[in-house]
Amino acid sequence: MNYIDFINQTLKKEILSKENVVLFGQNVTTGSCISGFTKGMETNSTGRIINSTNSENALCGMGFGLMLSGANGIFFMKQLDFLLLGIDQLTDTYNIIRNLPKLPDGSFTIMPVIVDIGFQGPQSSLNNFADFCSIARIPGYTLTNKIDAEEILNNKMILPGFRIIAVSQRLFKEEIISPEKLIYKNNDLTLFQYDDGNDATIVSFNFSFPQAWAIRNAIKEKGMNSSLFNVNGMTPIDWEKIVENIAKTGKLIVLDDSKSENLPLYSLVAEAEIKAKPKKVIILKRELDSDWLTPNPDQLDIDVNKVLAEI
Repeated sequence: MNYIDFINQTLKKEILSKENVVLFGQNVTTGSCISGFTKGMETNSTGRIINSTNSENALCGMGFGLMLSGANGIFFMKQLDFLLLGIDQLTDTYNIIRNLPKLPDGSFTIMPVIVDIGFQGPQSSLNNFADFCSIARIPGYTLTNKIDAEEILNNKMILPGFRIIAVSQRLFKEEIISPEKLIYKNNDLTLFQYDDGNDATIVSFNFSFPQAWAIRNAIKEKGMNSSLFNVNGMTPIDWEKIVENIAKTGKLIVLDDSKSENLPLYSLVAEAEIKAKPKKVIILKRELDSDWLTPNPDQLDIDVNKVLAEI
């Protein structure tokens, strides 16, 4: 099953099982249904669906209003960039709400598409989800494989409070990765571990899990074993679990497909250097050329054989 079909099916099951859910956004149940993201969406008799205009500032305000009233609002967006138009709501309104003496019983979740498919030009330059969430320390989650998609959607999407859960347009038509097992997840569902080995520690950020998975598989084919972590959360994370693993393997491979100059991976690397003192650190990130604002393939290319040679 491809990535977006799996997420769509998981979403539909969770939404139908919950009360007072209001789905809204442009073309949620009409047109392309955001390229299949919201295809066939339904609520039970206590909810409703609104195919809205594309006034993002008003829609963010509507979502917070639903949350304050005790309802569960989910705002589906076809592009993360457009959410910048609602930035006043995401900072000022959200700060006022979370400073109330009693937090509301309702929930508000924004589900945007990260436009990272390539050949989009300047409008696709905002792909670093961590940067966006850091604006107001907004809880944010990325969906990268079958396990994290189910865990996050079933446990975070309709939960009192506010968060943003993002999907990658680049992965829409790709076969969704299904890790064999889940070794560890933290309580906030911001960090997942899928393998535990002695030869290297692999950590992926943003939507670089497929590249990390490819490196993990290549290492396994060579008769070695690696530990594989994925960072799904966009708020500060306790790196202790990863640092302990790096101390065991002595080698850190860290990946991030973001375009930002401010990558959260540097926080991990700094702590690892101080506490675990790895023998080898390999940082795999985008190296942007002068044409980064023009239409281009727009993806993080990894030379797996080069990585294997380095470790």
